[in-house]
Amino acid sequence: MLARNNRCTSANLGMSEGESAGTNLVSVDFEIFGHVQGVCFRMYTEKEGLQLGLVGWVKNTYGGTVVGQVQGPADMVEEMKVWLSKEGSPTSRITRASFTNQRSIVKLEMSGFKTRF
Repeated sequence: MLARNNRCTSANLGMSEGESAGTNLVSVDFEIFGHVQGVCFRMYTEKEGLQLGLVGWVKNTYGGTVVGQVQGPADMVEEMKVWLSKEGSPTSRITRASFTNQRSIVKLEMSGFKTRF
């Protein structure tokens, strides 16, 4: 079982701001509902995003959800949306995932994948 503390961290790596992967880049906002706080959901989201070569951010809300934004190649963003909807961290229980403001972008608007507080 994972420890329930705020020590879930990962490196801030990934594509650089302004970098284009030479493909169709997109940006999408997300909100994840269910038992997603206190289960290292943000750390696992960062890790998955970095493994897929995406940039973005993630944070807990006072309402008990997790929100964020991901940017990168459209096919990898779609994979991340599936991961956020169905998998998440090992002990999370996702009941619903909402994706909004999906748009094409010319270049990445941020770098790394970070947890915001």
